[in-house]
This record gives sequence, C-alpha cells and structure tokens, in this order.
Amino acid sequence: MFQFKQFTIKQDRTPMKVGTDGVLLGAWADLKEANHILDIGTGTGLIALMAAQRNPNASIDALEIESNACLQAQENIYASSWAKRIQLIPKALQDYSSDIKYNSIVCNPPFFHQSTKTPNHGRTLARHNETLLHTELIQYVAKLLSPQGNFCVILPTNEALSMIEYAQQHQLYPSHITYILPTPEKPAKRYLIKFMTKPEILFEDKLIIELSRHKYSKEYIELTKDFYLHIES
Repeated sequence: MFQFKQFTIKQDRTPMKVGTDGVLLGAWADLKEANHILDIGTGTGLIALMAAQRNPNASIDALEIESNACLQAQENIYASSWAKRIQLIPKALQDYSSDIKYNSIVCNPPFFHQSTKTPNHGRTLARHNETLLHTELIQYVAKLLSPQGNFCVILPTNEALSMIEYAQQHQLYPSHITYILPTPEKPAKRYLIKFMTKPEILFEDKLIIELSRHKYSKEYIELTKDFYLHIES
C-alpha cells in the first residue's frame, strides 16, 4: 500500500507498482483547463486519481486491460474522494471509442520492445508494448484528442525520440519537453512530453530528481509536494 496525501493506492493485486514515472507524469501533465481527461493504461488508478486531485472540475475516464489491475484500480477509485468523477473502463485502447473529444490525454505506456519477458503475464502486459505499439497509441490519441487538447506521456530517451518523429505524421507536435535526470551527473533517462495538435515553439527544460542519495532537488520536491507525504531536500 502506498499512502499519498489525499488518497491511498493499494497495489497487492497489480503487476506494476507505484513508481517515479507515474508520479512524475501525474504531477507534470497539463490538466488545468481540461473538462474531460483520458488516462490510458491506468494500472492502479494512480494517474487518474492525481488528475482528479489536481483538477476538481474534470471528469476522468481510465482505460485498463489487465483484469487484476482493473479490480485494484476500481478499489482505489471507490475509496477516494473522487469516485463519482472517475470512470474505469476495462478495455484496450484499440477497442475503445468515444463521442467525447478529450481536452487532455495522459499515458505512462509500456515501453520495452523485444526484450526478455517476465513469467508474470500481467507485468509483461504493463511493461512491454506488444499489446499497444507506440505507433498505435499515437493513431488513437489523434482520433480522441480535441483540437485544442494536449497529450502528455513519459518515455525513455530512445522511445521518446521515435514517438516525437512518428507523432508529427499524425499532426501531433511536441510543445514542451522536460528531460528527467536521475542525478546532476547522469544523462536524461526519461522525457516528459506534451504534444499539441498544432505546431508551437518548443519549450525545453530539465528536472533533476536527486542531488545525492535520498537528497531530492528543490524542483522535484516542488513538483510532487502535493502528493508525497514525506519528501525532503
């Protein structure tokens, strides 16, 4: 169980646990003006719950295909203060259609490709992109996103560069990239990317997580302080 300031994540049934990637995306994504938010691959429901906390006016649809994760996400959503605003949808993105065009779409996608599989089928679904290729993700996001909407995602460096290149073929353009550095001395391991439906001047910045072991940067603390119970510089 992972206790946040305003909600609790139970994760005993789920293949993927609360991690830094999900918290970063949930705290960073541009959700302020969104009335309708789609969380693709919600897992435990973490990002959907973070979205509900950050935007009290939004309704959130949360897609998930792994059966145990669906049960866990539903449990976490029901136990929160925002159960009426979050709808869990047990479907794959490829099987999902909506009359709603979403103002914001968020996804912490599976990103391993052709790498060693785990014996845990649920964990393989969550970590490997065979069930949701990034090319497919972009194609469906382009259909579901409103003309003024944004799509926010977190990916490792190589996958991020490939997605940026492919997304532009579907009229999705990066407007903000935050490079995530584990420590000041290490290169960026993740990209947080916001895509828009029209080209804009790209804003780039970086975020260092730790200055040294368990000594977090001011920027990381500022980004996550509304969620983590205990985090110190």
